[in-house]
Amino acid sequence: MSFDSIFFISCFLPVLLAVYWLIPGTKGKNWVLLVVGLVFYAFGGLMGIGLLLAAALGNFLLGLLIQKNIAPKAVMVTAVVLDLAFLCAYKYLDFILVDVIGLPESPVSLVAPVGISFFVFKCISYIVDVYRNGERGTKNFAHFLLYISFFPQVMAGPITRFHDFGAQLESRCFNLDTVSTGLRRFLVGLSKKAILCGALGSVVDAVFALDGAALDARLAWLGAIAYMLQIYFDFSGYSDMAIGIGGLFGFNTIENFDYPYIAASVGDFWRRWHIGLSSWFKDYLYIPLGGNRKGAARAALNKAIVFTLCGLWHGSAWTFLLWGAWHGLFSALESLKIINPKAWPSKVLAHGYTLLVVGLGFVMFRAASIPEGMGIIGAMFTDWRFTAAGTVALHSILTGEAACMMAAGILFAMPIKNWAEHKLAKYAQPASYAACLVLYVICLAKLASGGFAPFIYFQF
Repeated sequence: MSFDSIFFISCFLPVLLAVYWLIPGTKGKNWVLLVVGLVFYAFGGLMGIGLLLAAALGNFLLGLLIQKNIAPKAVMVTAVVLDLAFLCAYKYLDFILVDVIGLPESPVSLVAPVGISFFVFKCISYIVDVYRNGERGTKNFAHFLLYISFFPQVMAGPITRFHDFGAQLESRCFNLDTVSTGLRRFLVGLSKKAILCGALGSVVDAVFALDGAALDARLAWLGAIAYMLQIYFDFSGYSDMAIGIGGLFGFNTIENFDYPYIAASVGDFWRRWHIGLSSWFKDYLYIPLGGNRKGAARAALNKAIVFTLCGLWHGSAWTFLLWGAWHGLFSALESLKIINPKAWPSKVLAHGYTLLVVGLGFVMFRAASIPEGMGIIGAMFTDWRFTAAGTVALHSILTGEAACMMAAGILFAMPIKNWAEHKLAKYAQPASYAACLVLYVICLAKLASGGFAPFIYFQF
């Protein structure tokens, strides 16, 4: 089940909200969310729900041993190793056997449950946090299972910490204000997905499907820019919807994006992009590796390692690994001050450099293979022959709707909302309600027409 489905919007969510409102007491509401979370996740497959329950139970029991001070370090290491082994078995075993070792085909084919990377990372963060501070754990399995299976976050995050989530299980604010705020945030995310991403995705798919005869610099740049916008609005839209749904039930959720395309360095970009994942890698890998405490060279190496593994986290393919290594390279160069955008005479240069690095990386991220990605990157810089075939392809791909959606995407990727709220503070609230009503009608019309792809990050 997806947040942008007609069934979820018109049936599942309203009924759940009504039941939640009628159930008295925070404890009763927690049980409703726990049952609903498991049912929601079961829509992705019964095998998946069994694996999620097994992961939750195993980590909860190991967490109890740590809280009881029974060989805490050994238990913590064992838990992390088991979690990573579980993740690798379901997500990377085929890749290792076929792409790394070179077997003609994998003798084992395990189907990874949806969102495995997200709930495994939540398990690891819980175990490590309990090891660092036993008071951050819980002896209530229902609370821990709700944390793992909380349906707004179980598919694709944001990756939260138990001590932040668990505190809200005891007490949280749930009233008409939280519901209205949550609904507006949900509609913003739904609009990103239903209105913007459909047109942007069509452009991207068409460009990446072109053969060498039609592909030229114009189309390659068009595809690269369209994908930068598509992946941002697709994932930030999902995050907005997850945050909004959480708000409907009184939960505060961390922000996952902070206008990453206004970043002035690769490091700044990762402080703004997928913040939950970035902070996870910082707290549970970068800092344990030594962070920047052992000199600039070691800090650069640590960043290269972290980003390469971050790329691998996204999927079992050489393209993801190369994408991560690409970001690791520039993060390391910035750490060593070999590239120092802060010292450049113009912020425009720093922004342009960051967008170029990020955009080229996303081409490889989207490509089905390294040769395909390199072909598009090569066309971006060298293929300035404007053939008739390329011109025909350009006119067929860049329709009026696609051009408008790209322009809107570029505009809304900047903090225009913050500026508007400041300038129109007096009218901000009524204007937001009116805008959400209009967006809701447009989204329903778009969804009714069908043809939308799943959220990009569901595959991770």
